[in-house]
Amino acid sequence: MNVPPILKLLLPGMGVKRWFFLALASIALVAFGSLCLVGDAGMRGLYALVLRHFPFLWRPVVGAIVIGAGLLGTVVGMACAVRAILHAVSPHRGGTLAEALYQGRILRAAPRVVAIGGGTGLSTLLRGIKAYTANLTAVVTVMDTGGSSGRLRTELDVLPPGDVRNCLLALAEDEERMARFMQHRFQAGEGLIGHSLGNVLLAGMEQAVGGFDRAVEEASHFLSVRGKVIPSTLDRSDLAADLADGREIVGEAAIGAAHVPIRRLRLARPARAYPVALDAIAHADLILVGPGSLYTSIISNLLVEGIADAIAHAPGEKMVIMNLMTEPGETDGFTASAHLRSLAEHVDLRRFQAVVVNSELPPPGILARYKDEGSEPVEDDLRGAKTMGLRVIRAPLLQLVEMEGKATVKHDPHMLARIVAREARALRRSWTRWFSG
Repeated sequence: MNVPPILKLLLPGMGVKRWFFLALASIALVAFGSLCLVGDAGMRGLYALVLRHFPFLWRPVVGAIVIGAGLLGTVVGMACAVRAILHAVSPHRGGTLAEALYQGRILRAAPRVVAIGGGTGLSTLLRGIKAYTANLTAVVTVMDTGGSSGRLRTELDVLPPGDVRNCLLALAEDEERMARFMQHRFQAGEGLIGHSLGNVLLAGMEQAVGGFDRAVEEASHFLSVRGKVIPSTLDRSDLAADLADGREIVGEAAIGAAHVPIRRLRLARPARAYPVALDAIAHADLILVGPGSLYTSIISNLLVEGIADAIAHAPGEKMVIMNLMTEPGETDGFTASAHLRSLAEHVDLRRFQAVVVNSELPPPGILARYKDEGSEPVEDDLRGAKTMGLRVIRAPLLQLVEMEGKATVKHDPHMLARIVAREARALRRSWTRWFSG
């Protein structure tokens, strides 16, 4: 039976009717109390009969009490009815009425933000910034050739899903619960050992629906993703690096494992930008580049035909999020200014307004372990409040998280998002407008 949408709210079990009835009964109480206050001339029928049996009651007091109870019941009834409706129609059941209204009214009207990158750096940024806008688009690199993603790419001829999976989980409504499943890695099974369930699921969906973009869209629905995750390109290509020792290496994993400075990074085959990514960039109020591996996560996106030009010509505000640590084999010895110079070779930094730099050092024990592994904090050599035409925003952004059994240095997603929301004009204007009424 086809039931009109509005009537579905009146079906048994929806929890709406009882609150409507409470509101209606409360309105009746308000009417009764009002009649009590106007005296005998205004009372008729049942109302006069009721008070005639209780002559000891003083009518004005009864009227005031009944009106008060009626108003309270009306407010409670209507508020609970609205909450029940929102609970019934929400794709993610649960939460408070305030949360539902916050998401539906404020976040969906917030500025459009595009974050560009890959790896765990981009997913960390998304995890925090989703609290400030639902109009969030992650443009993700798809050049990975290592681990589970690389194996699926080779065996099934699909785009590598790992970075996309991490971003989907970061934007998921119930990230903690979904991560337990999507990040699970198979411990047995021929050909399955080492694969994450999320990677296998996305690869299977790509084959099922006939395209990686459609697979990501479908995954976004059942994960209740706040915002969008889209690849920078749908073309199959690889990173190619010309190294300082004269060698040429092809493949993202091989470049990171070479441990030789990169002189030039390019694509082995041209790749066209995904049109949806170009559209998101063109209409963004704020564009965030980084954090993430400088060459294999950030610049790999900028090498895709059309992405760098779209960023340069987009009218929205633009910010760079500086990495916390150098990456062995990729950015050994790179200071903050060296990161910016490398970015400037691939995108016009003169069109950017600011760079966000961490001002906090890891604990000595963690710092010593990272140095043993060939990594060190990115030195802030950006002098003054403005360098290379960029406003320098400094803040303590460091967080230690447990990864693979050891403490790992990451951006604090909530602190990073708070700094971006405070310093980016687009977000600051939006939130000032909302909280000033």
